[in-house]
Amino acid sequence: MTRKKTTPTPLTPLGRAAIRRSLLTVLPDRLSRGRLSRAHLAQPIVLRSVPVFLPGAPDALHGLRIAHLSDFHVGGLIPVERALEAIELAQVEQPDLVACTGDVVDLELAGCEPVFKALGRMKSRLGTLMVMGNHDHLEHAESVARLARRSGVRVLRDEVARLPSGPMVAGLDWTVGVRDAQKRLKAMLDGREELPPILLAHHPAAFRAAVQHGIPLTLSGHTHGLQVGITRGAGDRSQPAKGRALHDGLYHLGASSVFVTRGVGSWFPLRVNRPAEVAILDVRVR
Repeated sequence: MTRKKTTPTPLTPLGRAAIRRSLLTVLPDRLSRGRLSRAHLAQPIVLRSVPVFLPGAPDALHGLRIAHLSDFHVGGLIPVERALEAIELAQVEQPDLVACTGDVVDLELAGCEPVFKALGRMKSRLGTLMVMGNHDHLEHAESVARLARRSGVRVLRDEVARLPSGPMVAGLDWTVGVRDAQKRLKAMLDGREELPPILLAHHPAAFRAAVQHGIPLTLSGHTHGLQVGITRGAGDRSQPAKGRALHDGLYHLGASSVFVTRGVGSWFPLRVNRPAEVAILDVRVR
């Protein structure tokens, strides 16, 4: 009797992410008997102050103080307490707006509730806005969005928010690349007489689409600043974006700028010259 060959069931995105975590996080830490993760968590979270000059942008942006948080990756490597520490650092700076650009969750949503509640309780004139990243989509994106909203966080999923006494802000849900971002941003903005001057997008690839629409400021994360670098990495001066990978700091192309934060969490328990950060952006247009 000949047995039929069975086709292997493809892994879900959550399954693939779990394998990556086992290989990049759990295994190295076990081999080091926990020394890697202890040393990693002992490194302080840096408060990064970034002046952002946007000549010609709408006056509504002038003087805006934005706390930019991203990539908490709460889970096996980053405990809830580490995420709460970052949120407290941001709150002390008294921002006008809190912008979270995704990946609050690492793999599982369970256990992340205190982080969303802390984000929702942050005091700022314009509130807390969030877009979701690829990790927020792994288990159940609707559950992540629902928990965030119940906690007082305004989640933008391919939509534009008009803030009371503040600028409009557009938010792209997780996008897989430049073309996807271009298509969805165009659909979001077509027919609008007034365009939002700020875009939140987890992946910095969305910046290319933002440039096409003349959006002055994009905020992104996703890259973790690559976590390891030979030198200290990007300073806080704007760099030309043309022909460069956008992975750490402030970049400009024409009249548009993007800030890519290194975020709070990690893919693996090691950061060299790319510390975890809370970014505070001080915007000037004149």
